[in-house]
Amino acid sequence: MKTRHKRIALIAGGLAVLGVATALVLSAFQSNLLFFFTPTQVAAGEAPQERAFRVGGMVQTGSVRREGDGLTVNFVVTDTAKTIPVSYTGILPDLFSEGKGVVAQGKLDPDGLFRAQEVLAKHDENYMPREAQHALDQAGKTSDATRSQYP
Repeated sequence: MKTRHKRIALIAGGLAVLGVATALVLSAFQSNLLFFFTPTQVAAGEAPQERAFRVGGMVQTGSVRREGDGLTVNFVVTDTAKTIPVSYTGILPDLFSEGKGVVAQGKLDPDGLFRAQEVLAKHDENYMPREAQHALDQAGKTSDATRSQYP
């Protein structure tokens, strides 16, 4: 009878340890998970206010403004339906330019300004970040020349 109680206690302890480990893994995964939103979704209030996320689309032509410090850049990301202003302090990718695809990672201020911590730009003539391409496809405004080679 004693060995039966020991087995039950070991099984219960093992399940408790497994449950705690699962909770820790899920918690770490949740805190590192970044969702992607289009400017239309951000304008509709679907994006989180207190958490980091990614926003993507095209850099609106004529919207890039550099501040006097040489590192801060303000620009507008659009999915051709809605726009969102973005502020980024740092060195932009070499291929960052107006009219090109971009994905920015950061947080949304209460006043609607997206403060980017990282900016990703397309890397060649035929590629656009998958999330940005999908956003433009949803808006129905892409041309065959800018379609992604990757599903």
